[in-house]
Parts: sequence; structure tokens; C-alpha cells
Amino acid sequence: MKRRDILKGAVAGAAALAFPSGLLAETSASQSGGQTLGISRRTIEVNGKAASVFGLRGADGAPGLRLRAGDAFNVRLRNETGEPTIIHWHGLTPPWSSDGVADAPLPLIGAQADRSFDFPVGDPGTHWMHAHTLQEQLLLAAPLIVDDPADDANDEQEVVILLHDFSFSSPEELLAGLQSKNTGGAMPINGMDMSGDAGGAIAGMSHGGMAMDINDIEYDAYLANDRSLDDPEIVPVERGGRLRVRIINGATATAFTIDFGALEGELIAVDGQPVEPVRGRRFPMTMGQRIDLRVRLPRDLSAAFPILALREGSKERTGIVLRPAGAAVARLGTAAYVDAPVLDLTLEAQLRAIVPFASRRADKTFDMALTGDMAAYRWRLETSAPILVDTGDRVEVTLRNDTMMAHPMHLHGHRFQVVRIDGQRFQGAVRDTVLVPPMRSITIAVDAGNPGQWAFHCHHLYHMASGMMSTFAYRS
Repeated sequence: MKRRDILKGAVAGAAALAFPSGLLAETSASQSGGQTLGISRRTIEVNGKAASVFGLRGADGAPGLRLRAGDAFNVRLRNETGEPTIIHWHGLTPPWSSDGVADAPLPLIGAQADRSFDFPVGDPGTHWMHAHTLQEQLLLAAPLIVDDPADDANDEQEVVILLHDFSFSSPEELLAGLQSKNTGGAMPINGMDMSGDAGGAIAGMSHGGMAMDINDIEYDAYLANDRSLDDPEIVPVERGGRLRVRIINGATATAFTIDFGALEGELIAVDGQPVEPVRGRRFPMTMGQRIDLRVRLPRDLSAAFPILALREGSKERTGIVLRPAGAAVARLGTAAYVDAPVLDLTLEAQLRAIVPFASRRADKTFDMALTGDMAAYRWRLETSAPILVDTGDRVEVTLRNDTMMAHPMHLHGHRFQVVRIDGQRFQGAVRDTVLVPPMRSITIAVDAGNPGQWAFHCHHLYHMASGMMSTFAYRS
């Protein structure tokens, strides 16, 4: 199956609806000035072996993009590789034509071709960009940071960490292995067959007496800024200094708990949106999410200090190391002695947006069931009626997970507020990606103000590629 066929199916029907021809002209218009972003092939070392992966780099060779709030996203994206691709600006709210899903509405960017984008960047925040194809598995992702001019006077050092999971097998091989694995012998639970792990190892956890599958792919390595803990990035820091740590979970199928060890951090934003500060040493992150933390380093810090990402329900880990001048760096293993926590909604229930949505009744409500068949590795998003909205609507969508795997749900083109967990209403964080654990429900509120036929999907790459993708569509 071709990459574009795998990922465009769920939005193709909606994309076929009429849309203004001006949308197409927007991204094909000529561009003067701005930044150039190149998609290229590169070689990195993983586990002592050379690996061919993708890269997204600016004209200065740095990965990703850095912009300022209020600026225009004036970017020429140049595909310097020999295969077509497309990039999604995860966290931004561009016009639909600039979103980055194949044929919704624009086709993939051809080999050695380019495409121009020009739209308002919007508010500051920690975002990222990634292929909306299986190429995402091959590290076709990079940070997309929108700076806040109000932070210019802050005396703090910034540290950006992009997490990923890596396999020497191709993404097509990984997907084929998941779809062909079927050990049989178990009864479906709420539409979910629990008979096998479909390509990885069942983590052996339980939920209400039922087996819960945590990780369905055993990767060759887990990376932070392209490096494993066998050879981590060493970041020079100042004793007593203040850090702003921006962490992006760019993994395709792995959730993490971020562990600051003896340091206490102050969580100040999720998915680029400010929240009332939450202090702690460990913070959960599912795929597609971002967190911003402020950390004050002790003045007597004489040893190097790791920031670790612990693979959910497992011993594997990755991370970086903060190193004051003169401090020795101890060797870190890629595996801990105990399994990391399984992600839940404890932190989500505590989060409160600094700027919550205005209080109003929902104009439209939808119920979406997250279902699947683990043995056949088919996943679905089911609603009694398609999500179809009008500009100006306040929309509430209840996401009910009827499977025994967690699903990070991401809505393109919008931000939403978490307003209910398991039926209990509260005014939670503003996000674009939220975790829905097994047998739990989350209700999100969306203000419909960006017309298009927007992708709404699980951010586990192989769940999305196997059918867990729908559309948040406007009538016109």
C-alpha cells in the first residue's frame, strides 16, 4: 500500500467537498523573503551503526524553525529528496490549504519540488512539524518554536528536546508486521481483540482485571535530539542559572514520563498554551504533546544532571545531560532498573488554562468511540453522525476509548479545551493533543473558527495508518 493511500483515506471524502479555489492559490503563490526550510536525507549513528533518516533544516543548517509571535509564517518548503512528502505544522492554526495532509486539499510535494506558505504565525508556543506520512518514523520531524517577545528580557537559557523512537526496519515493514501478527485465542473486549500484541510485547499491565497493551513495537533505540543515552547530548549550563526546557514528544508510537530527578521543575505550558504552574519532578507526555518547564539550577550543582524520558511501562529510556563547567559526566545506561509508570490522567485533571475558553453552551455535541481489533490491527473512530460544524459554533466532542490501548487524539487547525474527564466537568488545559487512556472518556470543547475539512486522528502513527482517522468538517 502506498504512503499517500494509507494516510489520506479518512479525509478524502470530506476533502472532495467544494472549497474556494483561492485556497489553492494561497500556497502556490510566489514568495519573496521569508525562510527556506529544506527536507533532506542525512546519516546519523544509532547503536554504533549508520542510519539513513530525513531532516528538516533551515538555511543556516539548524533543525526546524524559530519564529516570533505576530509574524507571518513566510516559508518556502523545499523537498530535496527523491520521494514525495508533505509536512504538517503541528500546533499552528493555518488555513486548511496549508495544513499538510495529502490531498486535503493539496497533493504531496514532489521530489525536488517546493511549496510556499504565507499565513499568520499566531500566538507564541512550543510546537513542531512532521511528515504526515510513514516518513515521520524516519525522523522527518523538527521543532517549530514561536518566541514570545515578552520573554526577550528573561535571563534564562533555553533547552529544546525532541524525543523519538527509532527502528532499523522501515516503517512499511513495521506496519506490515503489526497487521500480519495474529496469535488468536482471545475474545474481543468492546470491539478490541486482546489476543496478541501485533508486533511487539504486551506490557503485562492490567486495568479492571483486563490486560492493557502498552507498547506494540519494540524499537531499536529511543532518541533525544537524535542521540541515545549511549552518547547523549551534553548541554553546558551555569550553576544557579534558570532554564526554560521545551520538550516535544515526536515519537511515533511511544509515550514517556519526563524525569528531572532531584531537580524540581515548574510546568508552565502544555502544547504551547500557558497553564497555571504545576511543580514537580515527573511529567507524563503522550505522542504529539509538548511541555514547557522552568527550572532553577542550584548554585552548588557540581555534578552533571540528566533529564530523562522514561518509556511508558518499560525500562528503556533516553534523554540529555545538563553539565556545569568542570562537572564530570557519568555514563548512563539506556535501561533503568524498574519499569516506568503507565500514563494516566492525574496531571491532566490538575491542569488549568491561564486563558480558558469563554463560558458558553455547546451549539453542537458529538460522541466519538475509539475502537479497534488488536489481532487484525484495525483501528477506527466511530460517530453516530459525521462531525459537521458551522463557523461560530461551540462544539463539544466526547472521546470514549473502548479499547485496551491508550490513544493520543490530535485535532488539526484548532486548539481545544479539556472540559470533562469521565463525565466530570472542569475547566482544564487548552491543547491540540490529548491522551485518552483505556476505558476512559475525555470531552473537549472547540470553537469553530477555521473553515476546512480538518484531520482528527490518533497520533500513534500506526493506529492512524490503520484507520484511526476522521474529519472535523465545516459545511462550507
